[in-house]
Amino acid sequence: MKTLKWVAIILVIMIVPLVIAIAGLHFAGQQRLNKAPDVALATVSPATDEAGLERGQYLASISGCTSCHGEDLRGEVFIDEAPIGYVPAPNLTSGAGGIGATYTDADWESAIRHGVAADGRMMVTMPADHYAHYGDDDLAALIGYLKSVPPVDNDLGPRRIQFPGTVIFGVLAHTSWPVNVIDHASVGGNAPEAAPSAEYGAYMVSIMSCQSCHAENLAGNYGQLDTPQGPNITLGGEVADWSEEDFARTLRTGTTPDGELLKTTAEGGMPWPQYAGLSDTEVQALWAYINSLEPLPNNTP
Repeated sequence: MKTLKWVAIILVIMIVPLVIAIAGLHFAGQQRLNKAPDVALATVSPATDEAGLERGQYLASISGCTSCHGEDLRGEVFIDEAPIGYVPAPNLTSGAGGIGATYTDADWESAIRHGVAADGRMMVTMPADHYAHYGDDDLAALIGYLKSVPPVDNDLGPRRIQFPGTVIFGVLAHTSWPVNVIDHASVGGNAPEAAPSAEYGAYMVSIMSCQSCHAENLAGNYGQLDTPQGPNITLGGEVADWSEEDFARTLRTGTTPDGELLKTTAEGGMPWPQYAGLSDTEVQALWAYINSLEPLPNNTP
């Protein structure tokens, strides 16, 4: 009996600190997720004119707003996975359950270019680190469009991240979330001139969030967990032998030079239907940017 008593005491001595440490990580992660750092905003005046709203609708498409939030921006469930938790891509309209009814111009800017929700939460699925490059003129068009879309009633409820998601998202991955990697002081200013230049191509790559599928260096998301598996699109990868015409056709039609029809986003592939309306200038700029990059081998899984 004495032996059992001492075994129990030793187990308690070992387990209690572990439980306290785990609880501490849980609450620390929860607090970090619910309270993002304060950031300086560069608020814009949303477009209201027809040309601005048309531009905003186009940007919402090529930037992937409709891919995550639905064609009518009613919102979609992004993550619903035990034991991680529940993360919706919210309803962006002004309908019931939509953030459009309450978001101010500053709230929109904070979410899109800084990765901070209106209630101060750190956003974990919004690629704001790419959208931070949005020019003021284009952001004004995008926000103007988002504020003008018809209301859709769709209440997806609040985000709920539970243990161990609080530790994974709030502690282990904390420094990698957009709000923690954006240079917030440099956000703002107008977009580069729309021209067939590498500079404008770099801008397009950012606001289209190409890095979300192809990795930050565009050398492919091979073997990465829970991310789209986009291939290497530097000249060291699959596009090495492509012409500009091949590149344009693939972007706009999803048909590769060897005749393969790429899957769409809904099928786990590329959002090429959203790129069908890319102008010649935009395609040329994207191609110029890709050609300006160092050819890289495929990223290691």
